[in-house]
Amino acid sequence: MNDMEKNQVSESEDFAAMLEETMVKFRPGQVVKGVVAQVSDDGVVVSIPGKADGFIKKNDLVTTDCKVDDEIEAEVVKLNDGEGYVLLSERKVMATKNWEKLVAEYDEGAYVEATGREAVNGGLIADVMGVRAFIPASHLSRRFVENIGEFVGKTMTVKIIEVDKAKKRIVASRKAYLMDEKKKAWEKIEKDQIVTGIVRRLTDFGAFVDIGGVDGMVHISELSWSRIKNPAEVVSVGDTLDVYVISFDPEKHKISLGVKDHSCNPWDTFMNTYKVGDVANVRIVKLMTFGAFAEVVPGVDGLIHISQIADRRIEKPGDVLSEGQMVDVKITAIDEEKQKISLSIRALLNDEPAEDEE
Repeated sequence: MNDMEKNQVSESEDFAAMLEETMVKFRPGQVVKGVVAQVSDDGVVVSIPGKADGFIKKNDLVTTDCKVDDEIEAEVVKLNDGEGYVLLSERKVMATKNWEKLVAEYDEGAYVEATGREAVNGGLIADVMGVRAFIPASHLSRRFVENIGEFVGKTMTVKIIEVDKAKKRIVASRKAYLMDEKKKAWEKIEKDQIVTGIVRRLTDFGAFVDIGGVDGMVHISELSWSRIKNPAEVVSVGDTLDVYVISFDPEKHKISLGVKDHSCNPWDTFMNTYKVGDVANVRIVKLMTFGAFAEVVPGVDGLIHISQIADRRIEKPGDVLSEGQMVDVKITAIDEEKQKISLSIRALLNDEPAEDEE
């Protein structure tokens, strides 16, 4: 071995000795305070004054917005992480501090905030006040969850349903919280109550709206004064709606909701504008075997019976009319009680009294 090689060995031994001397100042489980010296995607380097540098992995950080020169408290996990750093964990410190508090929350049946960290087989690993908690897949929602990963990074309200004090393990449930909220929501529902909800699902016959933990249904006839063929014409999933409670049945868990503003009833507009004998320009909105429905004013339709469409016999309304077509009609009858209007094209063509339709 030449002198250069001897010097290299000596320097290596000196560094190892210095590192070893530094490490003996720490012990696993010891809580230390330091200052953030460097921030990276993998974690943060912590300078421990007068002692050494430590490293906190990203998964062991509770403070997610660490900046250089921030003070931080962490627990020693390992004396040497293989890179010359003392391996530290901020999470362990927080878990120790908050464990008893979480046990108290469990005993009281209180709610806590949890943040999803990792999707695992059978559920989600979450952070609850710095303590690792498990949320089973069946407890993530009131409905079946296909993609557990959608909860990673999401902060949610949960209820602690199981505590293993010996192993310091926690099981939490978002579903339990949602069910409690649903029960509270039912207790608050009143007829004619106006609430703000979110459209969750559309069907051919209406829209299901979440009004704070419970879903109600707005029938297609209650979505608009105008005639529509599909709810998607006026609302979309995710829309926010102001709705009012028409009726509800707690035993059957059914709520009927409405959207139409009955203080602005278009029938009143029609009655203030037209009378029997008036001529109106209307839009054909629906063809039936027995006639055609036409919109007189937005939200108010009248019927043109097949016998009143032409001055001759026709097989079907589509032989003469098409949906969307604008035509002039004469108002031949108004049933204010039943809110029905009879219209006639024939009366204008022949300038003769229209026949009453059955």
